[in-house]
Amino acid sequence: MTVTEQLSALSSILAQSGLHSLFQPIVCLSERRILGYEALSRGPSNSPLHSPINLFAVARHAGRLTELEVSCRESACRRFSQQQLEGKLFLNVSPESLLEPQYQSGRTLKLLQSLGIPPSRVVIELTEQTPTDDFQLLFNALHHYRDMGFSIALDDLGAGYSSLRLWSELRPDYVKIDRHFIDGIHQDAVKREFVGSILQIAKASRAKVIAEGIELAEELAVLTEMGVDLVQGYLLCRPQEQPPRDATAMLPSATHSGAVVLGEDGRDLSALLNEQPAVSGDTATLEVLALFRRQANLNSLAVLDHAQRPCGIVHRHSLSDALLKPFATDLYARKPISRLMNEDFLAVELNQSLQKVSRLLTSRARQRIEEDFIITQNGRYLGLGRVIDVLKLITEQKLQQARYANPLTLLPGNVPIQQCLTRLLQQQREAAICYVDIDSFKPFNDIYGYAKGDEVLLSLAQCLSERVDPSRDFVGHIGGDDFMLVLGSKDWEQRLNVLLDDFQNACRRFYRTEHLEAGCFIAHNRVGLRQEFPLLSLSIGVVQLHAHTCAQLDAGQLADLASQAKHHAKDVPGHSLYLIDTALAPQACSG
Repeated sequence: MTVTEQLSALSSILAQSGLHSLFQPIVCLSERRILGYEALSRGPSNSPLHSPINLFAVARHAGRLTELEVSCRESACRRFSQQQLEGKLFLNVSPESLLEPQYQSGRTLKLLQSLGIPPSRVVIELTEQTPTDDFQLLFNALHHYRDMGFSIALDDLGAGYSSLRLWSELRPDYVKIDRHFIDGIHQDAVKREFVGSILQIAKASRAKVIAEGIELAEELAVLTEMGVDLVQGYLLCRPQEQPPRDATAMLPSATHSGAVVLGEDGRDLSALLNEQPAVSGDTATLEVLALFRRQANLNSLAVLDHAQRPCGIVHRHSLSDALLKPFATDLYARKPISRLMNEDFLAVELNQSLQKVSRLLTSRARQRIEEDFIITQNGRYLGLGRVIDVLKLITEQKLQQARYANPLTLLPGNVPIQQCLTRLLQQQREAAICYVDIDSFKPFNDIYGYAKGDEVLLSLAQCLSERVDPSRDFVGHIGGDDFMLVLGSKDWEQRLNVLLDDFQNACRRFYRTEHLEAGCFIAHNRVGLRQEFPLLSLSIGVVQLHAHTCAQLDAGQLADLASQAKHHAKDVPGHSLYLIDTALAPQACSG
């Protein structure tokens, strides 16, 4: 298609309103609800400009980007209103269009007013594809949107030319992590570090993080355990003209089945549940105020919709502050409490782990210690939980973990390892239980000293931790140069082979040049005779556990099998794996 034909096709689309608006849900995991929908535009299906990449590239080349973006926004807002979609509408806007001289401020607000959509339900999503030099002008433009009541989101964080500076200067309400950092995050420790850093910055800047582009259940599981609560991607739902309205149907069963991470306490939130009364959204404010007065220890009240699902929360201190204003009591006394309730609340399912709730609470910069959160079951209200109770239980667990952690590597020690194996059998999980031992470690210590030996142990601990998927795996330190690794994925053998390479490369810096060149070193053996020893390697005994064999074993027997497999692996020179399949006869393989 020639340039002239492309420009002609663009003109036809703009003149005939030939754009199609699709919507992709953004899901709040903790509350199992749809936060809102991102609007995405497409050209006519029979046009070479159907693809948004081609469509916007041609518009940018023709100098008609602003005109196209305005048409996209108008189409999206009208379709959003016609379908009566709930939640927020995320609209993409490029910085360059905001900075164009012909850009007319206020058009989006007028359109929304004509459709009856309040600006508080609209998020301006800043999409950066080209360098932005005029920060002050952009800053002014976006604050103009914010002054009108819109929220601001920064798209593709980490992929833009200056996204971190935009975050620092614009202080958006939402940040969306670029798909590059989500793709394969369950297998990439660096990406997990990046996302973890983003969560810390977001907490400090009071921004909410959205992970977009999720395509695998494993990616979603890792992000969930890291504390990411807002997600979107093909795994949940592709962009559609008529998107779903129920989040529960979109979520993979693993995200709300109550499956427990092996390294965490398996208890649910029953110990935190306070079965407090709740009110409906049309309850008069005066009646709610009377409830607080009758119960001095009542800090919060959940507000429920007609289906007994939480739609807001009222905190004692917030209600008191609101009614202290002049004439406020007279103004609101007979009005429904929905006028004063807080819609920014935390609701979590009863089967969530305590660690997950703690991460969600700490990621909410606005959460006060005296404010309660809502506990639900299948989305329906059960009661309230207190932040102070979460902090107490987490503190107790951390003290317990520290008591049983290895003092050198700080990895879980023998008691948590036994607890992990017990949970594994109780859940009837398929897994590979790996007993990891370092070959030639004692003679290495004799030659290089215990300080250098400790560095080797720390290096192995790091290699093991980098191979762990926190949503389904576990790593512990039995003692000395013995470690326990539990892998819950079917690609465990491939991951162990990568571990062997990682450890071999990591150890090169510990050897003297002559030992590295010779590939061995000489030290005294256990009977005092000088002997040649190969460089450090790993012997790994693996027990492959199947769901149908879990009932036949206890944690002690499972640990014994792993120890037996390790001893067999030690008989093979160099890096080695020895497998005991709980459903088959033992077999060995060398690396």
